Amino acid sequence: MIPSFDPSSTGPNRSREDQWRESFPHGATLSVIVPVYNERYLVTELLTQLLNVSSPGIGQLEIIIVDDGSTDGTTAVVQEFAAHYSEQMRVIAKPKNEGKGAAIRAGIDATTGDLIVIQDADLEYDPQDLSAMVRPFLEDGADVVYGSRFAVSSRRRALYFRHTLGNRVLTFLSNLITELNLTDVETCYKMFRAPLLKSIPLRSDDFAFEIEITAKISKRHCRIYEVPISYRGRAYSEGKKIRWWDGLVALFTMVRFWLIDDLYRADSVGVYLLHRLERTRRFSGWLADALRPWIGDRVLELEAGLGDITHQLIPRDRYVASDVNKNNLKYLRNLAAAKTHLEIQSVDLEVPSSFDAHEGAFDTVLCLNVLEQVDDPMVALHNLARAVKPGGRVVLYVPQGQFLYSRIDEDLGHRCRYDRQMLTQELQSSGFLVEHLQAFNRTGMLAWWWNGRVLGRRDFSRWQLKIFDLLIPLFKVFDRFFPWPGLGLIAVARKIENAG
Repeated sequence: MIPSFDPSSTGPNRSREDQWRESFPHGATLSVIVPVYNERYLVTELLTQLLNVSSPGIGQLEIIIVDDGSTDGTTAVVQEFAAHYSEQMRVIAKPKNEGKGAAIRAGIDATTGDLIVIQDADLEYDPQDLSAMVRPFLEDGADVVYGSRFAVSSRRRALYFRHTLGNRVLTFLSNLITELNLTDVETCYKMFRAPLLKSIPLRSDDFAFEIEITAKISKRHCRIYEVPISYRGRAYSEGKKIRWWDGLVALFTMVRFWLIDDLYRADSVGVYLLHRLERTRRFSGWLADALRPWIGDRVLELEAGLGDITHQLIPRDRYVASDVNKNNLKYLRNLAAAKTHLEIQSVDLEVPSSFDAHEGAFDTVLCLNVLEQVDDPMVALHNLARAVKPGGRVVLYVPQGQFLYSRIDEDLGHRCRYDRQMLTQELQSSGFLVEHLQAFNRTGMLAWWWNGRVLGRRDFSRWQLKIFDLLIPLFKVFDRFFPWPGLGLIAVARKIENAG
């Protein structure tokens, strides 16, 4: 089990570095994935260098060697070497060569550490640089660290100008699409928090892995750092494998993963949350803008998921993001590792005892896409009322329009779709005075009606979601002028002063 930082234990006299180091109280377990293809003359030297890596931030080292169908005897060499270090090394021998990306996928599934890094077997990268790459995780709460060959470093071998130029062009184009300012997108040395990397689906079998993973961590809003590394590049005569056509593949990959938001593995966050997150990257920003005027300084957010709304509403004097799903809580705690103003707790909206420690603690309780799923909305609303101080607010977002109820709602676990009168009555019966009701996302109502009621579908296609996502800036301007009801309903209600 990977230990996580608990923001609720933050004290005023403890440094940020002390807090983030609690993510790895005994030093991080570093899993090194070594994809190997026909490197029998270099791989044992590389593995020997890896075994000698030592750093205060690295508690244990795990080495996963993935032999990608080598034909020159590499398989036997690595198996013999690893047999002497069976506690630290594992060998995965693939029957045929499928490419670097495929080898990395196999390695990721086999890792058990806190951090994962990719290490080529060709001695171009110095394993001693791994200690410098671990530091941003301990000192800055990084999610991802790239080792840059073009940042200032102690040394690098002078080699092909055209190769370097091509790398810089690819980095520039990647930055243009991802809005990052990396200096070396094609570097082999990429280090990740393990839960993050394991939650990302990887589709590229070849060197396009470098472009794909960069696009996806950018869309996931990860905290990305670069550190300078040394580089001992080799010539093609020495066995270098990347070729000019890999650059063309990289360009195609940039466009592909700019258009497609394939960001979460279904087995890591659940199918429902997968689709919800992929369709709401810009939508969540639009919704957050509508909610922001009603959000106070001390906030409890229920069913925060993976924090797609959370990160847009912080910082606050106090912000507690809660959930009951263990995978979501693990992800949220990782999100909070670099945000001392964000607390993560497990709070169940339907369990009164979950609110015993939160009586009157918040001026705002945020509950989005939740009330329509609970068995008893009155129990849920009374629990909300306990957490809100007198005069404080509850801010809700619920699906609107029972005439739209369809298979999509069934699959999402919707008990019903609300209207203004129904929601107002439930809030008033729970001790709230409704201050504001707002129809939201009128444009989406048409797509929901067409897919759910006319076509009888259970979800939306990726292309429908992508087009909707791309057009959000237009919807923000024109949505309020459409005459029909919105797909959702925003409600802001104030707790009556003498309400219990």
